Amino acid sequence: MLTFEDVKNNPAIRTYIQRADESLVSAGFTEHSFAHVTLVAETAGYILETLDYPARTVEVAKIAGFLHDIGNLVNRIDHSQSGAVMAFRILDNLSCDPEEIATIVTAIGNHDEGTGQPVNAVAAALILADKSDVRRSRVRNQELANFDIHDRVNYSVKKAQLKINEEHTLIKLKLSVDTKYGSVMDYFEIFMQRMILCRKAAEKLGLQFKLMINEQQLI
Repeated sequence: MLTFEDVKNNPAIRTYIQRADESLVSAGFTEHSFAHVTLVAETAGYILETLDYPARTVEVAKIAGFLHDIGNLVNRIDHSQSGAVMAFRILDNLSCDPEEIATIVTAIGNHDEGTGQPVNAVAAALILADKSDVRRSRVRNQELANFDIHDRVNYSVKKAQLKINEEHTLIKLKLSVDTKYGSVMDYFEIFMQRMILCRKAAEKLGLQFKLMINEQQLI
């Protein structure tokens, strides 16, 4: 049975993720490499494990999380759909169970806020994990004067934490924002669609979604 570690350590998969991120570097995008996909995989697993989903479903969610951005190898536009097609071929060649392939491919194909929907629990967990990864270390542009709004928003987030409460009724994304680099309004300007999708994903899992932003002016 295919495991998350099998996928994580597969040389071909790692090559595709690395080359996809290299393409995004040249286009000026934030980091979408191993740090991002590993965090998304672990967070998706945390969400479903905390909600007492079966261990195998948690494993499938982690696999989907690690593979979710592989479509950037083709193009950033429609990368969720191209990524789903790539993942299907990869997983099929690795003799993954067809039912699990279907779940993973569906989740990857639905993780983008433009066209995605939380059609199943794995897709919902992937959406929440992906959209909550906002952090300074994702910014590769070192020239503050040349920051675009995406750079400012990611750079301004000093800490991001996604947690489910003990009652399993609420999932909270808590951000500490340094307004020296970006405003709360900047965040909402570019992430409103993502937060709406997160709310839908949370509801799919029987949770309420809450966004908390703590403004800090740091010297």
